[in-house]
Amino acid sequence: MIIGLKDSLKLIGIIIVSFCAVFVCTFFLNFYLDAKSIEHLLATENEMILYNAQMLTAKFTCSISGGFLALIAVVMLVFYLKLYINSHCSQLGVLKAMGYSDSEISLRFCVFGVSVFIGTALGFCVGFAYMPQVYKSLTVDGLPEVAINFHPVLLIVLVFMPTVFYSALSVLFAFYQLKRPVLDMLRGKTVKEKKEKIVRKDKDRSFLSEIFVGTLKTKKLLSFFIAFACFCFSAMVQMGFSMKQLSSEEMGIMILLIGIVLAVTTLFMATTTVLKNNVKNVSIMKAFGYSMKEYSFAVLSGYNIFAFAGFAVGTVYQYVLLKLMVGVIYKDVAAVTSYNFDIPLFFITLAVFTVLYEGIMAFYAFRMSRISVKEVMTEN
Repeated sequence: MIIGLKDSLKLIGIIIVSFCAVFVCTFFLNFYLDAKSIEHLLATENEMILYNAQMLTAKFTCSISGGFLALIAVVMLVFYLKLYINSHCSQLGVLKAMGYSDSEISLRFCVFGVSVFIGTALGFCVGFAYMPQVYKSLTVDGLPEVAINFHPVLLIVLVFMPTVFYSALSVLFAFYQLKRPVLDMLRGKTVKEKKEKIVRKDKDRSFLSEIFVGTLKTKKLLSFFIAFACFCFSAMVQMGFSMKQLSSEEMGIMILLIGIVLAVTTLFMATTTVLKNNVKNVSIMKAFGYSMKEYSFAVLSGYNIFAFAGFAVGTVYQYVLLKLMVGVIYKDVAAVTSYNFDIPLFFITLAVFTVLYEGIMAFYAFRMSRISVKEVMTEN
């Protein structure tokens, strides 16, 4: 069979997203379970207010960050599976022609759950190792110290259950995608006829405009990933610096690093896919004498609006989230000051983001210039 362990290890984006989700949830859920043991030791109303704020913070952070990242992992997995099936369409068609059923072939796709297992297992281990620092930052003066305990139920919920879920999702999605005529699959035919008709209607556009519009219309999911990458950078960087003041320096650095890693990884993943899908278009444009500026504009510039829209949404998201935490969770805690939008931080983050984003786009424009027209035209 053509589906092996190496294929699952290529899903580096899912590994990183799974790692980040479980890393955060591990110490917050562990803290939540351990902190329950000190509830009976609280005597005053002020202690109960601080304790409830701690518990709400743990639940709120897990539900927001863990749930959001889990949803992103689902989208990424479906996206990778669709790309894999389309790129191996003829080989999968050969297997069907040899007598393999759709269920027999799709069951092999459970191997893609290995990427989720690697990410969740690493996230759990690193999260547990980092736990003493988190417990220290979450401990409030005046409350009893919370001891660290190992909870096997978290290992099951955060590592094994997601692995089983994503493996089953891979199998079911592959089974659905394999419901195609064998002859179409042997010819490498994918479900693109409708999209091609949409592009053909625009006969009055120039060739560069056709590439520009066609790239965006046929690859909508890539627009989402680019927007998501920029959303992560905007939200997590601004939130990380704000959390240094609202919570602790360790928490702020952790959020900052997670945001940068997620953003850079997702952006490189999405842009690499854009480049791979447009190799032939770029080679044709180079053969016709278009400059690097022209073909990089046609292929990449259409995503700029999604990138800056993602940045804007991330800014609003982090502001609303922090305002909600301070105004609702910590409203009775005198030690926590009010949160206001940091305008200088916003413009600094925007400037850094613009340099980073344009730098990555320039890197991929350079990679386009290295595409060999001869190799592309003579393949197959």
